[in-house]
Amino acid sequence: MIWLCENITLLEFATAPRSARVKIVSWMKGAKGKQRDNTAIERKFRAFIEPSAYPCLGAKAALNMGAYKLQFYAELGDRRASSHLASDLTRFIDSPVRQSSDFATFGAVFSRPIEMTELEFEQRLWRTLQQLNWIDAKKFDWDPTVDREPGCANFAFSFGGHAFYIVGMHRGSSRLARRFPLPALMFNLHEQFRKLRREGKWERMKTSIRKRDAALQGEWNPMLDDFGERSEARQYSGRAVEEGWSPSFRAAQIGRASRCPFSHL
Repeated sequence: MIWLCENITLLEFATAPRSARVKIVSWMKGAKGKQRDNTAIERKFRAFIEPSAYPCLGAKAALNMGAYKLQFYAELGDRRASSHLASDLTRFIDSPVRQSSDFATFGAVFSRPIEMTELEFEQRLWRTLQQLNWIDAKKFDWDPTVDREPGCANFAFSFGGHAFYIVGMHRGSSRLARRFPLPALMFNLHEQFRKLRREGKWERMKTSIRKRDAALQGEWNPMLDDFGERSEARQYSGRAVEEGWSPSFRAAQIGRASRCPFSHL
């Protein structure tokens, strides 16, 4: 049996109606284009993380271990792009990459918009997370280890029943470690941080990352807090948010009451 591509044999292509063959060729061109895009994005990602001055040791570990998955999408904040992202993130959660490493990460990289202010990026980031939540809430409840209310200290974004810490990156970021040439969202599982804490590795790693970030930037990141001190939602976009800030996000309620005392506000 001779395969024309991953899903179609040469015989199936040859015997298909002309209209079907046209669609197959169009699909193959799109698939090859997406593969080229993903390859180019991976090169950019490696070039961004590999320099010795890059502060995030977790990202470096994921890169060195091959414990990451990158996918390329059209527009950050676009509903169709978020739908594709939801499917890919679901596959990542069930993948051997995520299950076999303590530093697995999923990266969603977008082709546009390239030029954004930090506030514009923040708005699109939360629009994307809201769209993901609407899709996710049809099948999954919020991870019970974290809160769904972004104003609460133990908030974390949840997808597929798993809590994620989100790192937003774009070329207009004021934080050098997040100044990636394209808009990107990195999804890092909370369960990995919990395991590092149980093993007594997290505090030393966290201290090292923060020192490296300060050395790169010339100052400490004012948004960084330990989980449970203040809502990590403040950290997702990389912008230095104001006191009293709250994102435009409301988690879908699907049967479990929030533990947050401010959830009624």
